[in-house]
Amino acid sequence: MAAAMANQGERAVLEEEFKWLLQEEVHAVLRQLQDILKEASHRFALSTSGSGGDFKQENFVLSTSSTDQVKGVMTLQGDALCQADVNLKMPRNNQLLHFAFREDKQWKLQQIQDARNHVNQAIYLLMNRDVNYQFKTGLEVLKLMDAVMLQLSRARNRLTTPANLTLPEIASSGLTKMFTPVLPPDILVNFYINLNKLCLTVYQLHVLQPSTTKNFKPAGGSVLHNPGATFEFGSQRYEVSHVHKVECVVPWLNDALVFFTVSLQLCQQLKDKISVFSSYWNYRPY
Repeated sequence: MAAAMANQGERAVLEEEFKWLLQEEVHAVLRQLQDILKEASHRFALSTSGSGGDFKQENFVLSTSSTDQVKGVMTLQGDALCQADVNLKMPRNNQLLHFAFREDKQWKLQQIQDARNHVNQAIYLLMNRDVNYQFKTGLEVLKLMDAVMLQLSRARNRLTTPANLTLPEIASSGLTKMFTPVLPPDILVNFYINLNKLCLTVYQLHVLQPSTTKNFKPAGGSVLHNPGATFEFGSQRYEVSHVHKVECVVPWLNDALVFFTVSLQLCQQLKDKISVFSSYWNYRPY
């Protein structure tokens, strides 16, 4: 009898703790998440509504300490490269090539655009309820946290996982038509985001003659192709002779990645607290 009463008392305490968790702590965490993700959204130079305004232009010098074969100055405005000036020193004869974006062109960085959209979707999920709304079950909170974490994971993955492209895909991309003077046929370029860095890769090619005895095996998709990679484009076969990668840190991308990590940790901590009531105490609030 005494044991049963003790169990009932313990259950009553658990019910009160869980009621407080749903009515108070969950909302406090949601407000904290909203504040953090709004800061992340501001780093992408857009308001949380997505309406935006005139974006600040930022200049970045892309280089590497190991070589001076390629140097670039890029102007980033939100999710778009609006200016690019690239100097390339040809290794064969030390000829210096210079090419820049045409004045009427800018290059959208789809990774940044997608990451921003996922952040704003996460904010929408957190705010898509009446201010006086009360959660009734733990399962309801878990589903919300899973949905928010999915958007945050996708946002982070878009910045940390550049697309694998084949060399023909790079050759046929609109980026090749952005420059003046026109890129020579033996030069390919690619811009992408990797974590908190803006990266530029320049591929120098040489033509494979039809009579070559070299075993021809087209390269598959990759973030960065190595010298010796071969591909066919149009009616011509090429081999990559030199690869130059230069990069620079974009500070606000680093901030955004930190915000994603902190937000994901907060979501997981809230999920863990909800789960305690069902697993550790064998209490089923769902």
